[in-house]
Parts: sequence; structure tokens; C-alpha cells
Amino acid sequence: MAKKIIAFLTGGYSGEAEISYLSALTINKNLDREKYDVYTIDIRPDGWWYKADDGSETTIDKNDFSLTLAAGKIQFDVVLIGIHGTPGEDGKLQGYLDMMGLPYTSCDAATSALTFNKRYTVAVAAFGGIHVAKSLHLFKHREYDTKSILAQLKLPYFVKPNNGGSSIGMSKVTKGEDLSAAIQKAFQEDSQVLIEEFIAGREFTIGVFRSKGEIITLPFTEIIAKNEFFDFEAKYHGKSEEITPAKVDESVAEKVRAAARQVYGLFNCRGVIRIDFIYNESVGAPYMLEINTVPGQSEASLVPQQVRAMGWSLKEFYSALVDEALTGK
Repeated sequence: MAKKIIAFLTGGYSGEAEISYLSALTINKNLDREKYDVYTIDIRPDGWWYKADDGSETTIDKNDFSLTLAAGKIQFDVVLIGIHGTPGEDGKLQGYLDMMGLPYTSCDAATSALTFNKRYTVAVAAFGGIHVAKSLHLFKHREYDTKSILAQLKLPYFVKPNNGGSSIGMSKVTKGEDLSAAIQKAFQEDSQVLIEEFIAGREFTIGVFRSKGEIITLPFTEIIAKNEFFDFEAKYHGKSEEITPAKVDESVAEKVRAAARQVYGLFNCRGVIRIDFIYNESVGAPYMLEINTVPGQSEASLVPQQVRAMGWSLKEFYSALVDEALTGK
């Protein structure tokens, strides 16, 4: 049987590109070369480039998403999206690939665009019966009043850019006088800001994917941040303790897994996603924080930890994602 040809996309147009390149190292190392021919495509502001082993770069023809080398023209069978942030996580690439008629290993354009917007995500989740924190949505072009915010929401708050990830531009606010500075910090990263009430409890994060039509939850992780919260430094510079699998009672674990499966189905997800929850013990329920439709895959990332805890190799896992995308074509 002929090998399937994968276009593996990395890079991106945002500050999260550096995380994409870290993920690319892990993914590239664990793709099964006996099953697939893999071409890594670096999507950058200056173009879409295939880099050969000798360091030479060839541009991708965006008219049909093809690559022409000395040996001839290459047409891809499937696309593996490894881009965090825009344009890989916000639906832009997915819409383009839909027009090209190419299958890919992530949520579709509509789901990706929706979940990239944190406010719209929690609104849909709440509509679907998922517990979420009370929140407010600010826009850069509209005036806002911090006194009104303080009257509507109870401190402490998390203030974060509404679009994007990796906790860039995020702050925890415990005093009213610090709110304005936190909002301005978030507006430096995005034109929209989300302010959420703090939910007390244990922080869990869980990977979910579909394989052979079945929604599978990975063994989930408890995050114990050494910083005030799970910020960029905690995520990528070792300032947190990550316990995989989390040490919880089975009754709690099943509530988290059930909520994760419900979220995956509610948002019509595809590929692997990672969902962040706070488990509020007084209520006895997980509160959804956000959905990551292109979760990190670096050696330090959570999904690879969870895959290994499930007893799978990363090679098996990435093959399952690619095969599921091809099956759904």
C-alpha cells in the first residue's frame, strides 16, 4: 500500500509560534515514517515554506496547496495542524483547507473560530448545561467602567485576552485598584478582554480525542501552580507541579471525564483537544475554563504526558489522529 502524504504545518503568525516549533520537534520525531511521507511546512508571515534536509526552502503553491520539487509535484493526502494561535487554531487554515478539499487533524473552521474566542466558548458551554464562571466581555473600541465591573462581579478575577492562548497577557486581580492595569495588559495582546470570577477548587486539564468513531478521554492532569496561577511561566518554565494521572476519587474523576465528553460533543470537536476545568468541591462539579483545539505537544506539554499515562506511544497516538482524519474525508 502506498504511503499517505502528510503536510505537517508548524509556525504561525502570533507570539505562540515559538510554542508551535517546540511542538513540532515532538510530533516530527514520533510520526510513523513507515506509514507516511511527511513534509513539514513552516507557515510564517513571509510565506509558506517547505524546508528540505539541505536547508533550502521551497514555497507552497497556495492555489492548490501543492509543493513542486525537482522530482515533481506533490499533492498532499492529509494535513496535520500543529500551529498554536493564528492561523492554525482560529479557523483560518481550516476554512482554506476545506476549500481545497483536504482532510486535517483538528476541529473544523466553525468550531476552531468559536473556541478561539473564550467568551463565546463559555456562553455556548453554559447554554449546553456545562458549569462556567460568571464573566464580562470588553472591547477595545467601547468604553468600560471599572466601578461597574466591580459591582457586577465578585473579586478575585482572572483578566485575560479573549483570543489566544498560553496564558500570555493574563493576570489575577485580587484588589479593585489593580483591575485597570490588568485590563490594559490584556488589551496589549488582543482587542477583546475577558474578565472572569475566580472559581475556588482543584485545577484539572484533560485531553480528549476521537478514534474509530469513539470519543476517548485521556488520563487527566492536576495542575498545582507555584506561581499565583497557571501562567506562561508555569506552563513552559517549570513553575508548576503536574500530576498525571490526577490523584482523585473515582466519583470525581468520572464527573470530569463525563463533562469532557459532553464538551467534545457539544462543540462538534475533531482531533485532539484539551479542556481546562476547575473542580469546585463545594458544588461538587467541574467548571469549564477553556478549550484548546491545538494543544501543546512539546516534551513538557500535558497531552503527551496523558498519552503515555494511557499506555500508548506518541507514534500510536499521532497515527490514530491522522487515520481518523483520513477516515472522515
